Amino acid sequence: MEPTDLGELFSGTCQAGGNIQERWGGVRKLGVPTLLDRIAQQVVRQHLERQLEPLFHESSFGYRPKRSAHQAVKQSERNCFGHDFVVDLDIKGFFDNINHDLMMKALRHYCKDEWVAMYVSRWLKAGIMAEGEFVRTSAGTPQGGVVSPLLANLYLHVAFDEWMKRFHPEKPFERYADDVVIHCKTEKQAQFMPRQISQRMRVCHLELHPVKTKIVNLRGWSETKYTRKYDFLGFTIKASMQTIKGRGMLLPGTFVSIKSRTSILGKFRELAIHKWRKPIQEIARRLNPVVRGLLNYYHKLRGESMREVWNQLNHRLLKWVKWEKGLYKMAAVRWLKRQYKSSPGQFAHWKLVQP
Repeated sequence: MEPTDLGELFSGTCQAGGNIQERWGGVRKLGVPTLLDRIAQQVVRQHLERQLEPLFHESSFGYRPKRSAHQAVKQSERNCFGHDFVVDLDIKGFFDNINHDLMMKALRHYCKDEWVAMYVSRWLKAGIMAEGEFVRTSAGTPQGGVVSPLLANLYLHVAFDEWMKRFHPEKPFERYADDVVIHCKTEKQAQFMPRQISQRMRVCHLELHPVKTKIVNLRGWSETKYTRKYDFLGFTIKASMQTIKGRGMLLPGTFVSIKSRTSILGKFRELAIHKWRKPIQEIARRLNPVVRGLLNYYHKLRGESMREVWNQLNHRLLKWVKWEKGLYKMAAVRWLKRQYKSSPGQFAHWKLVQP
């Protein structure tokens, strides 16, 4: 597709709008482009990605090809060795507060194609339809657009990654979109960094979240009491006693976070599986895609901390047996065990936790 053909796909119309709930409360704007806009944005994204990918920082992991949340978490754990303090950053309302002028300045610096700048500028200013009313967007890039994650990465590449590389190259970090952790050797460094980064964010029309941004002391000595763990991409990294060559040592380790487990258990509770009037084969068919997704994400690192989740899912299946078959508990347990023996792979999690 030639650049001039994009005009036939993109009219500069507003996007369908909505909101997505944030885990910490509040909402983020969600802009859903039309089908033609999505095609045009995909063309621009592929063109931009070829130019920007080689420039992005090696510690930037979000929304990038051949990079994943697992890589970010693993690197974060590795960097805790030799760095006892962590600064856990979160940028307040990042996607809603990206400055359009600075965004376009960064884009034109790295991409000299004026047709790309023209279409990106139109998309940024297209506005959204919220509850039937047009809302003009003067800042931010609504989540939901094909090109939005790449633009967000470019913005923080300039606002944070390159700034860290220039002024604090000795401090390793991991960034996944707007979730950032920085590793420091001393308490003094950890206290210094939030102030410095806060100043940098103000220059870039951004603000650190006052609640989410915190200092973590994994295993260092300090008079100030800090939290001893931090959550990153669904996992908790904290120091725990581990035995190395017969000696007990306090070492960083990764676990599935309590927030993640609580959220998953809440979703299973909302499903009310015990009320489903379906054969068990149909229940397995519906549940397994969700369970496999959880297995693929959480079991690549520390799957044993998910045992509670799978036990609870088995408990809900047992409750279904009692309701559907009209059995008392022990009879229901025997019925479910017979199902496992005859078809051990019927539910994806049964290979880890038997009923």
